[in-house]
Parts: sequence; C-alpha cells; structure tokens
Amino acid sequence: MSDQPAFTLTIDQNKYLPLDGREVHAILTVGSTGGVTTQVVPADAAEVIIVDTSGSMSGGKIREARQAAATAVRTLRDGVLFAVIAGTESAKMVYPGGSPRLVKATAATKAEAERAIGRLLAHGGTAMGEWLKLAGHVLSAHPSAIKHALLMTDGQNNESAEVFGNVLAGWSGKFVCDCLGVGDDWVPAELRKVAEAMLGTFDFVRNQGDLPEYFRRLTQTSMSKTVAELSLRVWVPQTAQLKFVKQVSPVLLDLTGKRADVNPLTGDYPTGSWGAEEREYHVCVEVPPGQVGQEIRAGWVKLVRPDTGDVVASGNVLAQWTDDLAQSTRINGKVAHYTGQAELHDLIQDGLSARAMGDVDTATARLVKARELAAESGREDTARLLEKVVEVDPATGTARLRRNVDKADEIELDTGSVRTSRLRKEGN
Repeated sequence: MSDQPAFTLTIDQNKYLPLDGREVHAILTVGSTGGVTTQVVPADAAEVIIVDTSGSMSGGKIREARQAAATAVRTLRDGVLFAVIAGTESAKMVYPGGSPRLVKATAATKAEAERAIGRLLAHGGTAMGEWLKLAGHVLSAHPSAIKHALLMTDGQNNESAEVFGNVLAGWSGKFVCDCLGVGDDWVPAELRKVAEAMLGTFDFVRNQGDLPEYFRRLTQTSMSKTVAELSLRVWVPQTAQLKFVKQVSPVLLDLTGKRADVNPLTGDYPTGSWGAEEREYHVCVEVPPGQVGQEIRAGWVKLVRPDTGDVVASGNVLAQWTDDLAQSTRINGKVAHYTGQAELHDLIQDGLSARAMGDVDTATARLVKARELAAESGREDTARLLEKVVEVDPATGTARLRRNVDKADEIELDTGSVRTSRLRKEGN
C-alpha cells in the first residue's frame, strides 16, 4: 500500500455569462485520500517547537508552556527530525544543545528534550522574527523533509514592522508554521501575518490549561502529512486576467500575491504540505466579452508537485455566453457560500478596526451586518461572539456597541473570523 495520497480536483461554477459578462468564478475542491496507514511510515518530517519564554510568560503560563512543549515532543513519531527553541528578544536552542541542528526522535532523545524543556524560565522580551529565522535555518538543512514549526506566544512582538516583515518575506513558503496565542495580551494581526506568510494557521488558546492539548493536536496533524508541497498551477488565456486565487476552506488564505511565474500565462500558487484532507479554493478570472453560444476555457488548473512537476489532478474553468437570463443569473451554490464567508470575515475585521479607532458608527454598522450574515449562514458560534460585541434592541431594532467587552471575546472573534463553514448539503 502506497503512503502517498491520491488527489482529486473538482470544479463548481456556473459557466454561463450574460453578453457583457466578464468575471468567471469557480470553487476548486481538492481532496486527498489514503497515505496514512499503520503499516507505512510517511515521508521524512522535520518539526521545530517554538516556545515563548519572555518575561510575560512567568508564573502559571511558563508551567503550562513547559507541559505543552513536552506533550508535543511525546507526540512526535519516532524518526522525525526535531528541535525545541526558546524565544525571547533572541532565539535559543533548548534541544539539542550546541550548534543549531535537528536530531532524530527516539525514546532517548525525546526524554532528553523533555528534561531540557523542564528547565525553561521566563525572562526577556519578544522578537518573533528571530525565532522564525532560527527555525528556518535548522529546517532548511533538510530540503526533502516535510518542514513544520509550531509557535506559541502570549505577548506583542517588540520588533519593528519592517524587520518583522522582511523575515516573513524571506522565509515565506520555506516551511509551514502554525501559531497559538495565549491569554489576552497578544495581537492577532501579528500571528495572522505569520500564518499567511507561512501557509499555516493561528488560533486563540483562551484557557492556558488547554495549551498541552492544542500542542498535541497540532503536532499530531503535522505528523499525518505525507506530501511536502503541492502547488495550484493556473493557466489563463492571453486575453484574460487572473484576478485572485484564495483558499476558502477550512480557513481563508489569500494566495494571489504568492504567485511564482511558470510562463507569461501560467503561475504556481503554493498550498503547503498535505495529508488525507480536503480544502477548497476560489478562483476568479476576467475574460473579454464573447458572442452568444461561444464557449472558452477561461482557466486550466493543475495540482502539481513543484519538485518534479508531476501533475496529480487537473480541471477546467469554463465560460459560455448566453442571452438566456435564467442561465446567466443563476449563482453557483458553493461560489455564493464562500463569497459570503469572505464577506463575513471582512465585515468583522473592518468592524473591529473601526472600533479600535473610535469610529463607533462604522464599527456598529459593520458588526451588526456581520451578526446578521453569521446567523444566516449557520455560523452560530460567530453569531454568539458578535452578540457580545454588539446588541440590538428587540423593540426598536436600534443597534449599538456594547460598552464593556471582554478582551478575550474580542480576540476570539478576531481569530475565528478566518475559519469558514462548509456548505451544508440539502436535507442536512
């Protein structure tokens, strides 16, 4: 039995455009099955665990962080290359000691790593760029491995935006990094930048006692990956323009700016490492108007292994012009659903930003609309969080911002806005 997943690519769209129609929207569903068995060891993997040990982590936080990092080490599959980094205003190798490097996970090395983790103390500042640079250096020594980092922090980055941005740009696409924010004194926008650059996730650990379980789950997910990297290779005709490529499920991630040109008409968009899972992507192509009955291939999408160029799945995005109003105005269900999910994210982000700047009217309008959209789209969890930020008088319908909002509720709303719900099937 192969340890490599089999990939599928399906495309949902309404190909029919009115005579003056130019925008073609399609949802690409990429699925992989198999590849993880008890008999077969997956591909080589390299894991770096990054623990914030700055001064703000003192007391119970550092104790929970030590337990969480130890849990991640115990979750590692034997044979995986790994290291543990402590982050302050600099980055320090916790394990292995000495020169920056990775070691293979064995019963002995994992026990040594746990002992080293048990000696971690909280002191100093926060420079996440330094942490990522050290992780990148040790991971880059193993180019064929599935490279992953897990970063946890409870504070605000002390680096300048320029320095931090340069680090993210330099290491973008070199490894996947999942991030966790603990407590209510960190800035979601900072971890969002890391997740976007490193094709990872970021999440809020509201209760620090839950930190070990988060570490275990993320490490376990990393251990299940069997393909280091796949790219969406998108071709459009010479007369067309690819407006965007975005991941829309399970989380929102704009890939448009990550394009690597293959030729003038074709670009590769990185998707990171894969195991047995399913993700969905939204592609928009602008085409010149056509004649009634004319059909064109507006896009040719391939799922490729960038190291070999092998195509593992492919599909076509089509456009056909019609004067049938019923055909051209029908909106594909998946396109409509994920367009709404992206709108919900934007409304929450705009509303929270306006609230932070004291623009009460804009914040109220955006967040109330987000609350309505969340309820309509089945996002009950998000709707409940929005109700903690805005309230509507049932008698008058007047909406207003709540005066006293728990900082943790605001952070949970912010971080959760990138997660999307799947389109419900009829009858469910």
